[in-house]
Amino acid sequence: MDVVGVEGEAAGSAGARAVPAGEWEREPHPSDSLRTFGAVVQALREHVGLSRVDLGARVQYSKHTVESVELGRRMPDEAFVERAEEALGNTGALRKAARHLTRGEAGLAAWFRRWARLEREAVSLCTYECRLVPGLLQSEAYARAVFDNSIPLLTDDQTEAQVTARMERQAMMRERPTVPFGFIVEESVFRRGLGGAQVQANMLDHVLELTAPRNVTLQVVPVELDFHGCLDGPVQLVETPEGRRLGYSEGQQNGRLISDAKEVSLLCRRYDTLRSQALNPKESRDLLERLRGEL
Repeated sequence: MDVVGVEGEAAGSAGARAVPAGEWEREPHPSDSLRTFGAVVQALREHVGLSRVDLGARVQYSKHTVESVELGRRMPDEAFVERAEEALGNTGALRKAARHLTRGEAGLAAWFRRWARLEREAVSLCTYECRLVPGLLQSEAYARAVFDNSIPLLTDDQTEAQVTARMERQAMMRERPTVPFGFIVEESVFRRGLGGAQVQANMLDHVLELTAPRNVTLQVVPVELDFHGCLDGPVQLVETPEGRRLGYSEGQQNGRLISDAKEVSLLCRRYDTLRSQALNPKESRDLLERLRGEL
């Protein structure tokens, strides 16, 4: 996606410096952390009774730059953070908040970005899906078919950004061969003809390839099943390098990061129960190969 505009030049007061353009490009996809940081700057500024012009003079940037930071449209550089900290009471809040600033990620929904970062750091990842092939296992053609079904319709640029982001996420499975990846997927998902027969055939080949390494486990939940441990819907679970377990659930236009230990423990029990009810990995691969042969 093209970056829109650059308007963060330093103010013309004594001691102002030229700001490298890369530091002050407008963010095409403002992240939650940028918006939060900006809200903190605005709250502190208003608390001490300064206007944006006043703060701009003190931090040696224009009022437009101050406004852009407060609205989450700009990634502040170190000089801005330090000068704003001094001008707004030296509470330490801005310095601490600045450590957690991240840029927005094109193609990823705002509610999913934090989870996507956790995925990249996880020492194990488990996924149960009943709606569609998990994003980490989707072929490019299948992912494109998913986004072609979006309502409202996406533009060509938006579709390309979504597909690119999905394929980039998937790369970590090849790059992290010692991290256990577990997937439990409903049989009905693989039988759904999304995108047509050729897309389905390509998707099944892709899933079989990605789940072949010994650190990746795929289990299929057969259509005919008397008991089911995850009837409340899809779930993802990660273990962090610190040994903490976190969960994630997603619905219509939203997603929820789950950190409460009791709730995560319940999700783990449900996932483990379903794992015992699903086909084993060999049976699951055999089923996918039969489905592939039928196309």
